[in-house]
Amino acid sequence: MRLLIGLALAAILFYGLALVVLGLNQRRLLYPGAYRPLPAVVPVPGVAAVTLVTEDGETLHALWKPPEPGCGVIVSFHGNGSRPEPQGARFTDGPWHRGGWGVLAPAYRGYPGSTGHPSETGLIHDGMAAVAAAAARAPGAPILLHGHSLGAAVAVAVGARTAPLGLYLEAPFDSMSHAVRLHVPLAPTWLLRDTYRSDLRIRTGTAPVLIVQGRDDPVVPAKLAVALAAAAGPRARIELVSGDHVSILGVGDRAAEALFRSRLARGCAPAAQSER
Repeated sequence: MRLLIGLALAAILFYGLALVVLGLNQRRLLYPGAYRPLPAVVPVPGVAAVTLVTEDGETLHALWKPPEPGCGVIVSFHGNGSRPEPQGARFTDGPWHRGGWGVLAPAYRGYPGSTGHPSETGLIHDGMAAVAAAAARAPGAPILLHGHSLGAAVAVAVGARTAPLGLYLEAPFDSMSHAVRLHVPLAPTWLLRDTYRSDLRIRTGTAPVLIVQGRDDPVVPAKLAVALAAAAGPRARIELVSGDHVSILGVGDRAAEALFRSRLARGCAPAAQSER
């Protein structure tokens, strides 16, 4: 009996210590790109490095390319282990280039080139600063919000506070709480400081939502994206495609560009498109 009691107490102590470690290090786990070295990136031709200033005084590294006259701007938010350069390259090529789109892609606070430390509130400030900068640099241009994984949660939060042309979300989750329960089922949800309740935020607004989700995603299981689409209601369309968390990136670009370009005014007639 004493042995059993001792084992039970040891298990409780171990569990308590694990919770303390998890609680103290949770933001290192949620925002690895701010705490671990990221692979070197190649500069993106035709895209300018700019500096954004947030409402709470942080400075952010960002990439900017203006749209062609009358066309839209994509404000793109990267995943938690990435940076803006891949988005800068992607959204200045292919159908986005032919459609005359501009792009503004910021690095979150604490990530390479940006000051501060990441948090849910902080990343929303970063997103709002990015939208404000895009609006200032391209007055009157419609803004399409894009995000991958964590970036999708930022896009949804910013979309609830603005009036975007639409939301283009890749591998999104309905809430960080739900994602954590799947990956760390023994961790109490009250321990989580950054909950990212996209399922509540996406209920506001009228802009269309396009979700692309991999059926074999081990990081964000498809059911989380399906739940987010259900929360958005009839304005959401979800495409379940073959692939995992990363391999799906860009798979839906052609359809997404056509969908959101159809919402632009007729004044958008890019030279690359007229040459086809």
